[in-house]
Amino acid sequence: MKILVCISHVPDTTTKVKFVDGDTKLDTTGIQWVINPWDELSLTRALELKDDPSTGVKSVTVAHVGGAGSEPTIRKALAIGADDAIRVNAEPADAYFVAAQLAEVAKKEQFDIIMCGIESSDYNGSTVGGMLAEFLNIPSVSAVSSLKIENGQAVIVREIDGGKETLTVPVPFVAIVQKGIAKEPRIAAMRGIMMARTKPIKLYEPIAIEPLTEYVKFELPKPRAACKFVDPENPKQLIELLQNETKLI
Repeated sequence: MKILVCISHVPDTTTKVKFVDGDTKLDTTGIQWVINPWDELSLTRALELKDDPSTGVKSVTVAHVGGAGSEPTIRKALAIGADDAIRVNAEPADAYFVAAQLAEVAKKEQFDIIMCGIESSDYNGSTVGGMLAEFLNIPSVSAVSSLKIENGQAVIVREIDGGKETLTVPVPFVAIVQKGIAKEPRIAAMRGIMMARTKPIKLYEPIAIEPLTEYVKFELPKPRAACKFVDPENPKQLIELLQNETKLI
């Protein structure tokens, strides 16, 4: 059984966001790039499955759509424990474009389980996983918080309103995972970092497909108002603030 983990190359969540070219592009100066947190948890769970001989998982591959500048992030995934990696040599124009490129990768390599984070921490679109499954014409399961392989069959737990749902799904399928899929992201050991230098990154050229969306302009959120302190002996003022300013009541 082979697992593909789709990873995004995103700014560290502590990055101070700035835009250039009339607020049409992200200013990448000085940005520390990381693996998208949800994808990192996906990778951790995939490696946990591989570590268990009873699951039958033989290999874990990571795939990414991006330019050569994203290779350090891919190497991080290899250092964590992925066996190999695939990079589609194209800038990720939009979710549709990315899903189409990843689908071509999956068709060529024939994976049993494809794992995607529920969203990326930069655009928060939550659409690549579902689109990928449609391109491949295979089942997808969203909001996955647990993935096990028992007797050669995938057993999934997903979050639903008011509880959890357990189901089985035939392979191949796309698992769109959220927090809970792994307790903590796996940390690369020194041995893994050294080995990652020689692990292969296959380079695929992109297929010709037009993105469906265009980013016209970005706007930063308005600064938060100054914090107001209310005397605990003055509940009337608190109620007025909640009614008139925050509109919570």
